[in-house]
Amino acid sequence: MSRDIQSESALKAWGFLVILALIWGSSFILIKRGLEVFSPGEVGAFRIVAAGLFLLPLSLPKLKNLNKKQIKNLITVGMVGSFIPAFLFAKAQTQLSSALTGVFNAMTPLFVVLIGALFFNSKITKKNALGLFIAFIGVVILLTVKEGVGIGSFTDINAYAFFVLLACACYGLNLNIIKFRFVELKPVAITAISLTLVLPLALIYLFSYTQFSFKILHVEGAVMAAGYIAILGVVGTALALILFNVMVKVATPVFASSVTYLIPIVAIMWGLFDGEQLLAGHYLGIAAVIFGVWVGNRR
Repeated sequence: MSRDIQSESALKAWGFLVILALIWGSSFILIKRGLEVFSPGEVGAFRIVAAGLFLLPLSLPKLKNLNKKQIKNLITVGMVGSFIPAFLFAKAQTQLSSALTGVFNAMTPLFVVLIGALFFNSKITKKNALGLFIAFIGVVILLTVKEGVGIGSFTDINAYAFFVLLACACYGLNLNIIKFRFVELKPVAITAISLTLVLPLALIYLFSYTQFSFKILHVEGAVMAAGYIAILGVVGTALALILFNVMVKVATPVFASSVTYLIPIVAIMWGLFDGEQLLAGHYLGIAAVIFGVWVGNRR
């Protein structure tokens, strides 16, 4: 009987892993579809609005039990863990393919280690350092690959990749804040409440400082594009986090973290399916990034 239970738990864990990889790996193509009609600011703001409204029933009952310090920290989590990255990813993909954006996103675990060591007194091991170095080489290759000349020089850098790296740094800061300042709150509650706290800012920006409402009413294809962004917010942000936390319970955090290596593969597949082109140098850089992340986080 115990073997059957273990086998069932393993099957569930793998099922969650595949589903999450598909959801998060598809985020970048959804951003791309949203950008066909909307500006990066509109995409980022509506993504937060969709996720925040979806999680509102979960977060509202918990707000009254929080103290001022917790609310302050949760606003910070909402900004660096959701709000700012949503805008950064959208901005990056105006000049960066969805496939490469997905690959750069794989740097998040290494930023968790690096920021933890710099600001939260965490230890960085030789293994972490080696992984960071290998992944850094991969990032440099990806930044300098140029069609027709292979790997170019630093003058050929696509600076929009730095928006993705900054978003990864935000995620790294966010996860360290959650780890060291929110021991008493569950991850799902943290995300739900933090999104609720930044929701008003997203709503004000979206409907007061953008043309989102006008485009929805008057621009062809806007409703469909908004639908893609809504899926991104509700499924890719809200539901995916709940699934991730369930997976951690039925498996282990180490197993759950392996989704990091599958997300770029899904993003690349979507990009190639959508007609994006990757050069030989891109594949070299992709391999280095994924290998570096694996080296830096393996047990």
